Amino acid sequence: MDIYIKPEKKIKFQKAGTVHIKDIAEIYSESTLRKKAENIKIMEIKEEKNKCYLISVIDIINAIDRALPGNTISNVGEMDTIVEYEKPRKKNKIWLYTKIIFVALVLFAGSATAIMSFHSDAQMATVFENYYYIFFGERIENPAIIDLPYAIGLAAGIVVFFNHLGNKKLTSDPTPIEVEMSVYEDDVNTNIIDTLNKEKNNGSNNT
Repeated sequence: MDIYIKPEKKIKFQKAGTVHIKDIAEIYSESTLRKKAENIKIMEIKEEKNKCYLISVIDIINAIDRALPGNTISNVGEMDTIVEYEKPRKKNKIWLYTKIIFVALVLFAGSATAIMSFHSDAQMATVFENYYYIFFGERIENPAIIDLPYAIGLAAGIVVFFNHLGNKKLTSDPTPIEVEMSVYEDDVNTNIIDTLNKEKNNGSNNT
């Protein structure tokens, strides 16, 4: 009988105890066989401290083969799964909102400084004055007829670029921040897998 497994790349647990295959992977097979495979124990989380564990697809295949011998097992998912155990923490709303306000202020100050520094380096004020002189034949400082549309266009451009207006997304496409966070998370997971693999290999060599 064929058994197809699709392990996830990372799974988070907040309770110590037994981890079954169904907790870290999807399984496709005949219904009775699938239920038996899903309930196979793959590991035990005993430590009451935050820690990451590594389960390879070979561990899953070996566990299924020992419990249900004579079946063909095919992997259609990840090669390694990170099991992250994190003790549940009480949520402090005051501390949460404090962090949100602090981050918002830092981002606002940083982005404002970056925009003003760019405008100063590029001498945008002089550029706008030259535009006004070209179109109206008169030199004035800070021509509002150009400054105001530019400011509105800059704000609109930021909204469109980040694909967000308040709590709503303008389109279903991921925002640049979501893309960068996804890339960052993939890099972190890859680094964790490499580190845990090295620890696993070193432990095997020492024994």
